[in-house]
Amino acid sequence: MDVDDDDFSGSEPRLTCPGETITSSQAFMRGHGTYVDKEDVIASVVGTVERVNKLVTVRAIRTRYNPEVGDLVVGRITEVQPRRWKVDANSRQDAILMLSSVNLPGGVQRRKLESDELQMRNFFEEGDLLVAEVQAFFSDGAMSLHTRSLKYGKLRNGQLVTVPPILVRRLKSHFISLPCGVDLILGLNGYIWVSKQAKDSDQGEEGFDAEAVYSNQNDDIDNATRAAISGVSNIIRVFADHFVPLTDTLLLEAYEWVIEQEGDAKRLLLGDTGDALVAAMSLRC
Repeated sequence: MDVDDDDFSGSEPRLTCPGETITSSQAFMRGHGTYVDKEDVIASVVGTVERVNKLVTVRAIRTRYNPEVGDLVVGRITEVQPRRWKVDANSRQDAILMLSSVNLPGGVQRRKLESDELQMRNFFEEGDLLVAEVQAFFSDGAMSLHTRSLKYGKLRNGQLVTVPPILVRRLKSHFISLPCGVDLILGLNGYIWVSKQAKDSDQGEEGFDAEAVYSNQNDDIDNATRAAISGVSNIIRVFADHFVPLTDTLLLEAYEWVIEQEGDAKRLLLGDTGDALVAAMSLRC
């Protein structure tokens, strides 16, 4: 694959493999994921070719999440430590959620006391899933998270779907409500939460049930909602298998297509149905 200026004019990503020649080192500068051999820029990883002016890089398909301040992430508690929790956020090392960075039950605003530290497992314990925001980095590069917003906190009533982080694009909002009664949280770290739609999601903070923030009990979910959650989760898995970037518009159109086809959620994981879904969405884009 020999890249020139015209090859970067389209919107479709160009995949490359290790050892494949991308372009000439005399015309372009090599970036991450490439090396120079005999005046050729050659890919060193499997990924998509990207260009900024004369700099050519290869963004790896399979890679760990590289966090930035302000990113929305979904994570799982791995350890409870004094005044902090360790969180698996699909990054190179576990993130840190400090006790001072969470909301107290009932939304009480005050300094955290020793009694709060003794009750840390009543807030989060090992295995709990949560949605949080990256607020800073420690000196060793670990993420510092916070849940000081009523949008963030413990996750219930759904299931986790994992995709490569490169497929989750930055959107205006990563909280998506589908008309089928399903809520989506698109974590930029590749962890996606698919759940039953919250009853008070349209009421803002006034309709928020503060006592249920740290509850470990799931609500009753009817069969229709369970089927919708499974269907949306399978749609995401199909797109991930075909390396299709995820957006709110794409997921909405994909679910409408599945409804039109009167297909079963399980059939989406079969080759023919999944290929037909991807082909249909590519025609609409």
